[in-house]
Amino acid sequence: MKKRTYHNPVGVGKYMGLLLVSPFLIGFLLFTLYPFVSSFVLGMTDYDLIHEPKFSGLSNYGDMLGSKDFLQAMGVTLRYCLILVPLKLAVSMAVALLLDMELKAMGVFRTVFYVPSILGANLAVVIMWQFLFTSSGLADQLTGLLGLGHMSWYSDSRHAMAMIVLLRLWEFGSAMVIFLSALRDIPKEYHDAAKVDGCGSVRRFFAITLPLMKDVVFLNLILQTIAALQEFNAPYMITGGGPMKSTTTVGMLIYNEMFLYHDAGYANAVSWSLFVVITAVVLLLFRLTGRHREESI
Repeated sequence: MKKRTYHNPVGVGKYMGLLLVSPFLIGFLLFTLYPFVSSFVLGMTDYDLIHEPKFSGLSNYGDMLGSKDFLQAMGVTLRYCLILVPLKLAVSMAVALLLDMELKAMGVFRTVFYVPSILGANLAVVIMWQFLFTSSGLADQLTGLLGLGHMSWYSDSRHAMAMIVLLRLWEFGSAMVIFLSALRDIPKEYHDAAKVDGCGSVRRFFAITLPLMKDVVFLNLILQTIAALQEFNAPYMITGGGPMKSTTTVGMLIYNEMFLYHDAGYANAVSWSLFVVITAVVLLLFRLTGRHREESI
């Protein structure tokens, strides 16, 4: 029987492909799979980061479901997600439609609108935001001009949540870029034909643009929902979770339990609960939008 030699584009050798992907495999095992499994195991222990972990079964999950702090944080996170995601998608789509126009120096405007997403909730942005929403800041002056009076941005739970939502709404660049890319891919012939038939811009948007972009809208919906449910930076740096924990998200609760109260077991249990909630919400979105039926065909 003739001996066969294994050939591939990068050389001769049965294990050459495995060797080339080994950096990824090692990184996945060390930095993804191992922390994932370790977090699940620690969630069923009593661990204070000093002494040896002691197995406690599902006691952390029982304590969590009976905890007012956890239920409040979950409620804050879900409310924040329900407020932010629709607003962000609407603003991103509106700006993308404006930036899709053929005007001079449009590349400059696209860059300017995307810059806030690069900055994120870093220290400089937080200082700027705190300056805008102080008792005599620009936001307070604007509400005064509109006849709304003085706003207690940091002592009123509704206004504190509004500050965080506005910050993340200002960072609409990532969703806007995805929408803009999809808009550029729509054939102009469709709009030209609709114009000949007498369709206005609003009707063309709902009859042509939006149906052709439904997959991209769903993608942005999923991405923004996951990001909102994982929110930590903005409330931590701007309001510190206050007032009265009204802006304390689940992400902040995990941080507090781990690094302030040194209850690593409980913190990991909460993180796994957040993972389950995110999975459930994403599956619910698939079901509500009928995506699971389309993919099964």
